[in-house]
Amino acid sequence: MQLRSREARRSYVAISRFIRLHCATPFGSERALAVKTSCCQRRQIGTDGHSSNKEKPAGRTKDFVEDFKRSLTFPPPTHEIEDIGRRCEDLIGKNVTVHGYLGERNDMSKGLSFLPVVSKDLRYSIQIVSLGPKNAGGDGDCSAHARLKSVEANSAVAVGGIVRIRAPAKTGPPGTTMVPDVEIELRDLQCLNEFPKDIVLKAETNFPPAQRHLQIRAERHLRDALLFRARAAQTCRDELGRQAFVEIETPTLFKSTPEGAREFLVPTRNRGLAYALPQSPQQYKQILMASGVPRYYQMARCFRDEDLRADRQPEFTQLDLEMSFATGEDVMRCIETLVRRLWRDLLGIDGLPAEFPRMSYDDAMSRYGSDKPYPKLSMEISRINHLVSADLVSKTTPLSNPIIEVLRLRISEGARAARDFINSFMASPQAKTFLENPHGGPGVFVVDAGQPLQGLHAFGFEAAQRLEDALALEHGDTLITQARPRAPFAGGSTVLGNLRLALHQAAVAQGLLHAPEGFDFLWVTDFPLFSPATEAEPGQGGTAGLCSTHHPFTSPKSADDVDLLSTAPTQAKADHYDLVLNGVELGGGSRRIHDARMQAFILKEVLKMPRERLDEFSHLLEILRAGCPPHAGIALGFDRLIAVMLGRQSIRDVIAFPKGGKGDDPLVKSPSPMSKAALETYHLRVAE
Repeated sequence: MQLRSREARRSYVAISRFIRLHCATPFGSERALAVKTSCCQRRQIGTDGHSSNKEKPAGRTKDFVEDFKRSLTFPPPTHEIEDIGRRCEDLIGKNVTVHGYLGERNDMSKGLSFLPVVSKDLRYSIQIVSLGPKNAGGDGDCSAHARLKSVEANSAVAVGGIVRIRAPAKTGPPGTTMVPDVEIELRDLQCLNEFPKDIVLKAETNFPPAQRHLQIRAERHLRDALLFRARAAQTCRDELGRQAFVEIETPTLFKSTPEGAREFLVPTRNRGLAYALPQSPQQYKQILMASGVPRYYQMARCFRDEDLRADRQPEFTQLDLEMSFATGEDVMRCIETLVRRLWRDLLGIDGLPAEFPRMSYDDAMSRYGSDKPYPKLSMEISRINHLVSADLVSKTTPLSNPIIEVLRLRISEGARAARDFINSFMASPQAKTFLENPHGGPGVFVVDAGQPLQGLHAFGFEAAQRLEDALALEHGDTLITQARPRAPFAGGSTVLGNLRLALHQAAVAQGLLHAPEGFDFLWVTDFPLFSPATEAEPGQGGTAGLCSTHHPFTSPKSADDVDLLSTAPTQAKADHYDLVLNGVELGGGSRRIHDARMQAFILKEVLKMPRERLDEFSHLLEILRAGCPPHAGIALGFDRLIAVMLGRQSIRDVIAFPKGGKGDDPLVKSPSPMSKAALETYHLRVAE
């Protein structure tokens, strides 16, 4: 026994030294240093307010050990706080135990305190009344009242007491629903982990991304988004299961293949060998189709080393599915059914169309300047080359034989208000990209009934009249013209299409236009099968100067498009379809090439990929050769889907732990530097 006691004392002394060195905070961080300094300063202040050199007694270091040991055993809850509100009449006068977080205490006197306890999910609260010996009238043990005084707000607690009737409560802590007609008279209190004094957790506190855990705890809209996301995922699983899809997980450690986007590589201890994190489960789901799985889906984690923006993350989730013996039409009908179910069950909206409208890629780009069109914004784009003189063209663009397009912006019935808006926009940082366009900046014309030819004199008499008739111009309208090269559409937008969105956003921000309401679904189809390769989009690394617009496994749409592969591949259309909602791409899919010979032809003869790159697809060609049936599929960006359903501008608001603008996680401080030992293990070195 004496030996065991000596060992215990040595253990406490060791813990004491650790606490004095590190002030019970995580070491190795700037925050730890700041808190350590603060702890040391508090320790040096005596009770009289003067500096003191006395150190905390070594015996105090036993406190946290004893506290932790006590927290290992705590009473189970008899009820959840929300349940007490539902069953309050049955529980009057009965003992209950609840778990949750202490709210701010309101001491009415030494013997009377009120405070809320917030439920474990931070959605509900109930008032606790704590009585000292004088107010309790000798009824029960009042030691919990004394313990309550020493417990900080926001601490995790187990509270026991008797349910009493109370006057109806008005409000509870911010973001919670208060149980209205009853309260708990405190009989027992156990602090399971005390909230630190150096963290201020108030409704108005703004926590940085490095304290994401406190952001989630303090901001109900983040917690609600995560709950909504979980419900949406469950609804997807339920609906796809009803449609006979099977959820199958595919590997996260894949191989590097030239599908288009940059990959994250995972080095191995075998010199020169590395895995790649999957950009998508594309090849594995095609393999499943060849394996006799008729309908597959999964909530897939995907990874792409891309430049970040509000709706893009280096790791993201997509709802991925594939169907064998199917066409794109089958996939689109499946998704329409799923979307209607999501909107009905989660948003209470039951009026979505049985079939979503469709628009070709060329039509979307020519009319709205975007492959993610939002027709409700109006401001449709038109070509007006036939109405613009050669002299005016030369003044607006350095291009020879350009395409000239125009859109009409209607924000006011007055020309002066229109001029003020357009002048303020053109002077803003948002206009810099458009003004510095190497193909020429936008031309701006305000329709003004008080001016010659209503302000359109630069077009000439006849052209001004024809513009007025073609665009149904009214006083106060603004015309924006823009030149672009005479070439087939490529990419996701035109300059005028981007300007259209920027002008509408600015007008809404200034209260000059109303943001459209409702949900405007649209399928965009008939994308080009191939696009010109660029430095920014090198594609699959072939020598033909082409890249697959989406990925090299996409099938040509028709027999005529197959014939174009040998003569004019840039004119071939893909059997590809994107689902767009309110100008946001929710996802895209396609019919796949199921014939190994056709797949090899596209990789080798059309894209002209070198032999070493072709070898990276040898496994897929061998699998397709084994009688793979026709198949099609789609992937919906699940993060983006949830953000749109909730009306959030950024997908970071619907992800628990999103990466920052530089691809970092400031909470856990990733990515982290590789140690010399790790570099040696994986046969790597850092280039100078």
